Order: sequence, then C-alpha cells, then structure tokens
Amino acid sequence: MKHILFAGTAAALLASGYAMAQDATLTIEPAHRTVIKQYIVKEHVRPATIKESVAVGTVLPEDVTLQPVPQEWTTTAPEVSSYDYVDWNGKVVFVEPKTRRVVSIVD
Repeated sequence: MKHILFAGTAAALLASGYAMAQDATLTIEPAHRTVIKQYIVKEHVRPATIKESVAVGTVLPEDVTLQPVPQEWTTTAPEVSSYDYVDWNGKVVFVEPKTRRVVSIVD
C-alpha cells in the first residue's frame, strides 16, 4: 500500500512540476524592450516568415530559424540570456531553444 501511495505522490509531483515549467514566461522591463527594439531596427534584422499565429505558449515550427540573443542585449537585459529570438511581423519573439516555445513577445 505504501508503494502505491508513494508512486501516486511521485507522479503527481512530476506532473505539477511539468505544468509549472510549461507556464513559465519571460518578463522584460520596459527600458530593456526599448533597447531590444532599437537593435532590431539598427541592425536590420531579417524577419521570419511564420504562417501560424504566434502567441506566448505557442511552439514554433522547426522550419523557423531561431537567432541567438546578441551580447548587447544580455548586457542590458540579462533576463533574456537563456533564450533565442526571432523577428516576426515587427515584433521580437523570445523562444526557449530546446522546446521552441514562445515565452515573450516584444511589440
């Protein structure tokens, strides 16, 4: 009986941890958003073509090329250092590299 209870508890903890990881989002301060947008304009970053709708939580298709976050951003906005990004419709979309899940969109 203890083994069943232990197994059930372990499964519940793993499932809740997975759910919390899925809900993680990236919060970017307004001043950092300005630096990011200025970089996109200044460097003429090539926008990606994404046929699907993009929102926080969306997983981007494999054919979308993700870009590493520039060093300039990590100096100013260290919160973006572990993400990749893509320029989409004039917006900067931050993505978890391993899962390709959108965590933030900067207008």
